[in-house]
Amino acid sequence: MDLIQVDIIGLSTSPSSGGAYALVLGEVDGNRRLPIIIGAFEAQAIALELEKIQPPRPMTHDLIRDLFDSVSADVSDILIDELREGTFFAKIRYSVNGSDAQLDCRPSDAVALAVRVGAPIFVAPSVLDEAGIPTEDEDNMAAIESAEPEVETEHEPETPKSPLEKLEDDLAQAIADEDYELAAKLRDDITRLQSEQN
Repeated sequence: MDLIQVDIIGLSTSPSSGGAYALVLGEVDGNRRLPIIIGAFEAQAIALELEKIQPPRPMTHDLIRDLFDSVSADVSDILIDELREGTFFAKIRYSVNGSDAQLDCRPSDAVALAVRVGAPIFVAPSVLDEAGIPTEDEDNMAAIESAEPEVETEHEPETPKSPLEKLEDDLAQAIADEDYELAAKLRDDITRLQSEQN
């Protein structure tokens, strides 16, 4: 299985999220984004390390990093390998004494460790195919929009959109606004509606 490498694009929140954050991962050699809803503590742990802010006492993920160091284990990479019923699953893959091993964990914990040890983050293709949100190349979109003349159609009434088309329009707008939390919800709604129609 060819894994897809991703980088951290950002962390976002909204007042309606109830304290949850969206961790947004972006495909290194592609245009898809993978938003994962995480808790405030995990978001803080990731943000502190990204900003190189050292808390006065080690946080949980610092402790895990130090534990790996103390047993001479090297974290090789992080793998987000499964999505079941809207929940992501991950693994910390490491080597110790010449043997490879892995630990099951939440993606937020895996990413918080990855930023501390400089480990690459990978996603299984099936997960990115199911939950990834494609983003358009802004330069190509700008060129297309400037090349297309605007035509007013006063005489033709606008065709009402289906619920699926409306959701797809809302998804495109959420991506344009970089509201990945809403985009993830809309993506799930579209998937559910498509499965009901089939």
